[in-house]
Parts: sequence; C-alpha cells; structure tokens
Amino acid sequence: MSAGDQERKAAPAEPGQGDLDRIATVPNLLSAIRILLIPVFVWLLLHHTKGMEMAGLLLLGGVVATDWIDGQVARRTGQVSNLGKLLDPIADRVALAAALITLVVRHAFPLWAALLILVRDGLLLIAGAVLLIRWRVRIDVRRVGKAATFGLMWGIPRVAWGSFGLWLHRAATVAGWLCFVPGVVLYYVATAFYVVDFARAIRGARARTRI
Repeated sequence: MSAGDQERKAAPAEPGQGDLDRIATVPNLLSAIRILLIPVFVWLLLHHTKGMEMAGLLLLGGVVATDWIDGQVARRTGQVSNLGKLLDPIADRVALAAALITLVVRHAFPLWAALLILVRDGLLLIAGAVLLIRWRVRIDVRRVGKAATFGLMWGIPRVAWGSFGLWLHRAATVAGWLCFVPGVVLYYVATAFYVVDFARAIRGARARTRI
C-alpha cells in the first residue's frame, strides 16, 4: 500500500449530502446543550454573591470549552452537518451576547468594549439573515472568526473575574485584556473577510438566477 493510499485510508471520509442533512449527531447535541446552559450562567451571574458569580463564570468557561470540542468531534468523526454549521455559530453568538449584556448590567465589563462586539454581531446577523432568506445562501464560519471568538470568550470572563474581586483578580484582569484586545482585532479582520464572502455569495446567486 502506498503512502498516499495510507493517508486516504486514515483521513475521515468526506460527508455526502445525506450525511450533511443529519440532525441527530454528537456535535449538534453539544451545541444544543451549550444553548440550554446560557440562561443558567446568566441566572448565576445576576446574583450578587461571590460564590454564585464564580459558579456563573466557571459555567461560562465550560460553555466556551465545548465550542472547541464540538468542532473537533464533528471534523474527526465525519459528523459535519448543515444544522451543525448553523447551530454552532448561533450558540457562540448567543452565549457571547448573553454574557456581555449580563456582565455590563452587573458593572463587571465596560459598555464600550461590549458594544464593539454586540454591534458587529448584530450587523452580521442581519446581513446573514437577508442573505439566507433572499438568496438561500449561508456563509461558512472562517477559522479567523473562530479564533477571534475563542480569544474573546476567554478574555471576557477573566475581566469579569477581576471586576468581581475573585481569587487572583488582578492577574485575571490583566490576562483577560491580553486575550480580549487581540480577539477584537481578529474579530474585525474576520468581518472584512465576511464582507467579501457576502459580496461573492450575492454575485454567485445572481448569476445562477440568470441561467
């Protein structure tokens, strides 16, 4: 057996259309669990006691961790699906927005920094919805966007940890901003790529309608 044959044998098979239409997959279950846990960490963070705040931030960290896990499971097991491609970024955006709004309400995160994320996400959400409804086209998440989200979701809870005055709060604050700032930069780099993707998708959809 040649080296090329061995590589093809080791690599996961590309999913067919039937596989892409699957709903009951492990990654989709993980994404659904993440969405269901969002009101739980919001409820915990809204309580003005350190034990509850700590539990809320730790749960938020767990939601962040499963974002990486479900993507890895999907790719390594060949369980990539159309629903998963939609559910995963929705879970990211909803969790991030819920965390930011809750932490701003608790005065644990600055409003200006939260608006950098919320306004951008709102505009992309509207653009993506118009593209999906009008042109029946969905834009895939880029790796730079996932990297940006990862940085933000690790940075925001640490800044809040410091604001709540929890254990090692000063170090947590510094670490949080060191994650948040490059995360924001990557977030807007990803936005530029998505704008190009939107334009290409619209041109492609218009070309298909003329055929």
